Amino acid sequence: MKKRILAAVMAAAMLTLGMAGCGSSTGSSEKSSEATTAASAEKTKITFVLDWTPNTNHTGLYVAQEKGYFDEAGLDVEIVQPPEDGAEALVGTGKAQFCMTFQDTMLPTVVGDTKMPIAAVAAVLQHNTSGIISRKGEGIDTPKGMEGKKYATWDLPVEKATLKQVIEDDGGDFDKVELIPSTVTDEASALQSKSVDAIWVYYGWAGIATKLKNVDTDYFYFKDINPVFDYYTPVIAGNTDWMNANPDKAKAFLTALKKGYEYSIENIEDASDILLKAAPELDKDLVVESQKYMADQYKAEVEQWGYIDAARWNAFYNWINEKKLLEVEIPENTGFTNEYLEK
Repeated sequence: MKKRILAAVMAAAMLTLGMAGCGSSTGSSEKSSEATTAASAEKTKITFVLDWTPNTNHTGLYVAQEKGYFDEAGLDVEIVQPPEDGAEALVGTGKAQFCMTFQDTMLPTVVGDTKMPIAAVAAVLQHNTSGIISRKGEGIDTPKGMEGKKYATWDLPVEKATLKQVIEDDGGDFDKVELIPSTVTDEASALQSKSVDAIWVYYGWAGIATKLKNVDTDYFYFKDINPVFDYYTPVIAGNTDWMNANPDKAKAFLTALKKGYEYSIENIEDASDILLKAAPELDKDLVVESQKYMADQYKAEVEQWGYIDAARWNAFYNWINEKKLLEVEIPENTGFTNEYLEK
């Protein structure tokens, strides 16, 4: 982004020099400085907070930045890493305008004493691609197969309630699962070492990674066991106070972002290269293979990128209410809006 702004400023300065003709160098310098100030003043600064380190969930964001879609919309977008207390905290306190997050992790921000001025404004993927990965042939191709097996848990109430639900839906007993507190960062190694038997992952990244490392696995999606778990993950969320005060800028941001994700769908190799340019530490093979998978997930069956279906959004939060996972109930249509999406 900085390189692109610098290029625009230099172009403006050169135009000013040409118009100045044989003016003095001092006069040219002053005009160049004025052009720089004007170019900066015309752009609206937006800070976007990632949910984690860069991956193919974020490709459309980096494409929109690299291709100049944000610049064309009059936006100066800075992409930053999340703090320890999460991306939602920065957006909710107004220190950033947008972030990437998840419908389930947004729970504390939408109601109660910890409520923040934050709402989901676009779905990055149309369906929940998360599920349980395990070594192939050990019977964990269905939830019931987790009985008697070691599962790497984050020890979160929503996580354990989800597992309990899908295991019971499959006729199993959640109490027979051995919970191993662990934050797995290398799924392939964890499965190969047999330190755990089952891991909750997002297939588009961790699932692809195990495949590339020649680890044979079984996998089931939560949404295939119970449709209530086809919630939105990940999503783009914005500060509602800022968006209410700047609706045109919010729409412009999401329209530019839409162009970035739609470009990524149609141009897998180039989109992969753009992500790798932004995050050269990533494995190229993983990025490319993941990008191929994601191309079918960004919009899936819908025409409008980012669209959030109210029935699916509400179904998950109604399940949260039913299980009493929060002290207060979540009213329907809480925590999201489609009003800033390009129609």
